Amino acid sequence: MNKPVLEITDATLAYGEKTLWTNLNLAVQPHEFIAVIGSNGSGKTSLLRAILGQEPLTSGSITVAGKPVTAGSASIGYIPQHRSTDASTPMRARDLLRLGFDGHRWGLPLPTRKMRARVNHVLDCIDGHDLADSAIGTLSGGQLQRFRVGQAVIGNPSLILADEPLSALDLHQQQSVANLLDEERREHNAAVIFVTHDVNPILGMVDRVLYLANGHFRIGTPDEVMRSEVLSELYGTQVDVVRNQGRIVVVGTHDHDHHPDEEWV
Repeated sequence: MNKPVLEITDATLAYGEKTLWTNLNLAVQPHEFIAVIGSNGSGKTSLLRAILGQEPLTSGSITVAGKPVTAGSASIGYIPQHRSTDASTPMRARDLLRLGFDGHRWGLPLPTRKMRARVNHVLDCIDGHDLADSAIGTLSGGQLQRFRVGQAVIGNPSLILADEPLSALDLHQQQSVANLLDEERREHNAAVIFVTHDVNPILGMVDRVLYLANGHFRIGTPDEVMRSEVLSELYGTQVDVVRNQGRIVVVGTHDHDHHPDEEWV
């Protein structure tokens, strides 16, 4: 078996009296696609921040490619939550890609033959040549997310972190971006940690699910985790998981904010 790309060992993250998760253990192999699901405030984004070296653990450890995490690691590609960009932003789409190649380095980046070849290759992969010289503020949500995926993979990272990259996109854009990310991680032998509220657009790509709720977690295949008895135990109340035409629906109660409320996940 290959060495894990990501190892989280006995990890606990707490803020004062609030514990997001405790004694989390997770080893992620190359090519593996992990979906991270949970209610708001369950610690999904905080988990990504901890892996990025931006959030210190309360206890435990995290290593990426066998090394302790540090901020700005070239071993990690990161796709943030979708957000609009000011139309007057002068940065070109191809320059956004280049940030993934050398944005972690100090000093003024100088174009090289290797860099130009890599940018052109990624533009091929994301079908982005026609948009490469456009200002990023003029791109649609789906177009911008394609370039963010390209930015995340251009440096051949061992691990790709995606923080709800499909939010605010229509169904066609969601599938396009999800397929692109799946193809790119396979080409570059990278593992993916994919935070999402809706697992359905990526269900066919997911190897395992990490479900966070109420300071607890469950890890397993979608069939092992996305079950009524498992989620009911996590939330401490009755939660029904319904499968319909290949999609998963989680139906919970409406009496507490931390319970799932009739949501597709």
